[in-house]
Amino acid sequence: MFDPARILQSLPEGMPPPPPRFTFPFHYRPHPLALAAVEDLQLHLADPNRSWEHPFGVQADQTGGGGKMFGVLIVRRPDGTLAYLAAYSGKLADSNHLPGFVPPVFDLLIEDGFYKLGESEINEVTQDIDRLRACPDFRDARLAYEQAVSHAESSLRDERQRLKNAKHARRERRASVAGHPEAERSALERELSAESIRLSYGLKDLKRALEHQVKIKKEKLEEYTTRLEALVARRAEMSADLQQRIFARYSFLNARCEERDLNAIFAPTVFGVPPAGAGECAAPKLLQYAYLHALEPVTMAEFWWGQSPDSEIRKHGHFYPACRGKCEPILGHMLNGLDVDPNPMLENPAIGKSLEILYEDDMLLVVNKPAEFLSVPGKHIEDSVYSRIRKLYPEATGPLIVHRLDMSTSGLMLVTKTKEAHKLLQRQFFRRSVRKRYVARLRGEVAGDSGTIDLPLRGDLTDRPRQIVCGEYGKPARSTWQVIERSPGRTLVHLWPVTGRTHQLRVHAAHPAGLNCPIEGDDLYGQSGDRLHLHAEAIAFVHPATKEPLSFEVRERFPDVS
Repeated sequence: MFDPARILQSLPEGMPPPPPRFTFPFHYRPHPLALAAVEDLQLHLADPNRSWEHPFGVQADQTGGGGKMFGVLIVRRPDGTLAYLAAYSGKLADSNHLPGFVPPVFDLLIEDGFYKLGESEINEVTQDIDRLRACPDFRDARLAYEQAVSHAESSLRDERQRLKNAKHARRERRASVAGHPEAERSALERELSAESIRLSYGLKDLKRALEHQVKIKKEKLEEYTTRLEALVARRAEMSADLQQRIFARYSFLNARCEERDLNAIFAPTVFGVPPAGAGECAAPKLLQYAYLHALEPVTMAEFWWGQSPDSEIRKHGHFYPACRGKCEPILGHMLNGLDVDPNPMLENPAIGKSLEILYEDDMLLVVNKPAEFLSVPGKHIEDSVYSRIRKLYPEATGPLIVHRLDMSTSGLMLVTKTKEAHKLLQRQFFRRSVRKRYVARLRGEVAGDSGTIDLPLRGDLTDRPRQIVCGEYGKPARSTWQVIERSPGRTLVHLWPVTGRTHQLRVHAAHPAGLNCPIEGDDLYGQSGDRLHLHAEAIAFVHPATKEPLSFEVRERFPDVS
């Protein structure tokens, strides 16, 4: 049983042998040793008598402290026996140190530490900024300047209108003496010219006078704005310096006893600098503690406990891989020297699979893509629908691929042989006149029988390729659905994507504001399995040349699951 009095926790008797290699942290199924440790830790998290309190809300309608990522690491002691460590991401119950959990790599919350001192100094500057912004003299100076500018603009506008009216009057006076003697016309012209010059000089004098008044008010205001800008710049400099000192203190070991800080780890990445929260996830904490105490990492697992956040999809009790944005660079360093499982994303999942061609003519093809088969070449794997069609039809022109399916999704795809066919079919997709139907088996029992889901989506910048729901920056995403079969713990549904966002159906199925039931086998938004139970079973479109309506359907029988 999890013992809060110690950090190194015992494993139950009769455990299976450890795995031959350490877990690849970005794509895995938990080893039985990790599952036993997780079960032990979760009993502690569910215990209402635990030594600390955090109100985990599990149901969507519960309020509380929300959820948290936890991790366990099976380790081998120097004497060869196994035990496990536990950690949580970030802070929990406003603490970096809770009984039974490993400490942070660096504790920002130490009362007499440089972070607290630096934070206090920055807060003092912030208070100076707030006081200056609230200063009555500053407000009066800004108001006086704004009023001077407004008065100058309105006065010049009125004066220019007066000059315009005078010009119009002079034109009428000239017209009124058109037939008069030359001497009379010349005298009037001299009078009108003198008036025009006088009014023009008057406008210039007025403009100079108003500009002088505005300048005086602006100089008074700048006495305050210059002080404010200096304080803001000083605060920014202090914050940047403090952040750099923090990054330098987050120093990580690896199995070769090599040490690198966050600045060095993230310098060669696309970020260039560490993102917020880097180093605070469970996995780096666990590995750092193991290395510091001569414990050999054996296997690990991370899971979500508690209420799901609003944007991400995190299900209570589900396992999730380490995040790529923050953890991949850190773990890339920390796992050096360990024998780690190979990256399954570097293995070609299409080996031994064939691409079924359902329809073919001179312009296009309809193919049935197997699950775990790329639509287009990936970063590391060339084999794909595109590459195989290119080999079959080397004379084909144009981009070939009209639309894509996720690698894990099976089903119908349109492929073109000519550039013109590609252009015309893409136009149908843009106009949303191509009708597609998917079938999916969901893990859970869906409430209701049909409906529409509107949840805007954008990429998770720190954990590609995951998508998150985002009302502020997300692109509109709409799906309609209908239940076609129910069984205990599972629901079979038809899905119609109105828009075509990345992972749209997967997110709309799993999100609490969607169907709240992830697709079976979804390793990103649900639980991994034999395959993703999502199949593009029907497609209908207009032939680009004959204008004949075409439709195709291929049913899929998903593997049985318990």
